[in-house]
Amino acid sequence: MIKILKFITYWSIVFLPFSVVISTGLSNTVLGFLAFGFFVRKIIKREALFINTSLNFPYLIFIIIALLSVKNSISYGESFHGITKILKAGLIFIVCAEEIRDLGQIKKILISIICGICITAIDGFWQLRFGWDFIRGQVVQSSSIALARPTAGFPNPNVMGIYLSLVAPLVIGLTVYYYKGKKLIYYGIASLLAVYGIYITLSRGSGLGLFFSVLFLAIVRKHKLLIVLLLSVFLAFPFVMPKNIKNWAKEVNYNPLVFIFNQDRISMYMNTVNMVSHHPFIGVGVNTYSMNYGRYKTKAAESYANTQDGSYAQSNYFQLTGEMGLIGLGVFLWILFVLFKELIRDYKLFNDNYLKILSVSLLACFVAFLINGLTESSLFYSRVAIMFWFFAGLSLSLKKLIHEKDH
Repeated sequence: MIKILKFITYWSIVFLPFSVVISTGLSNTVLGFLAFGFFVRKIIKREALFINTSLNFPYLIFIIIALLSVKNSISYGESFHGITKILKAGLIFIVCAEEIRDLGQIKKILISIICGICITAIDGFWQLRFGWDFIRGQVVQSSSIALARPTAGFPNPNVMGIYLSLVAPLVIGLTVYYYKGKKLIYYGIASLLAVYGIYITLSRGSGLGLFFSVLFLAIVRKHKLLIVLLLSVFLAFPFVMPKNIKNWAKEVNYNPLVFIFNQDRISMYMNTVNMVSHHPFIGVGVNTYSMNYGRYKTKAAESYANTQDGSYAQSNYFQLTGEMGLIGLGVFLWILFVLFKELIRDYKLFNDNYLKILSVSLLACFVAFLINGLTESSLFYSRVAIMFWFFAGLSLSLKKLIHEKDH
């Protein structure tokens, strides 16, 4: 029985990254198997349910702030649902931190991620070519400047971009700095598909996340040629970007803030500042931002661009601050600090070159997610949030391999 439960937990962890690209239902089913295998085995063996990690304490404080924020909630039902999302996040990172135990499992996880990248990018190409995606049959979407944008199996193009920009640096790092021979070809193809997939979404946040995450890798590894190449691409992009984007940039007078954020996002941020000014410490209540948004719109912000009631903030930081206040934002930054500290320590201590590249590539993944989070509420989209907490657990698991030798 114990072996069966370990088998279920092991393969649920491996399959979870791929399940995210298919549907929320599938990823939740995999999480169900993960929880079942983990908890039942713990109960049978009479072990402590959770191991102690460096993230446990700040995560516990995060839960407490979320609970306190319910005091200001206009919907206890929605806030309760928000608490369950936070608990699910804790389940993911704690189980992965304990149950990811060896290089063999990590390499299987990477295969799962690569399969997800390839399916997503190919499905995006298919959707552009034929007008519908082969995973869920969704039609291709069109931007406000009449450019087709694929979604693949995700709800919209931006979520597709968030997923790809989060996982791409992990594969790109191993491609550029570790693999050779046949594996270099496989990983190289996956890396190119990830970059292509991000490009066709036309998601500026995802593109910037990818750019700065790879630049981060190049700087850490002192890769001068890659740094020059990236900067050249950055400087050349205004001249080679699609004509529709050039015309739109001209219409907004090449305003860099408008080009990156759009007028509506700037209005949302201004309205969120008003929301935070009324509830600065613990926010309006976890998981109720969109329900409260219309109540805090100001004439000044709306004169810049009209926004709909019920909107997301289109920014992790504004939405989190709106829901859980400045204290909630501070605790989340604390969580990020712990993750960065762990991975930087691992990178310095690892003897195994594979694990060194893996740790710095995971750092780059978080860089991409954080930059993309400036323009997207990615932490609040359940499917891609799963991958953030999954990578948190994977990062915490690496210290068990600190004495691995080069292989």
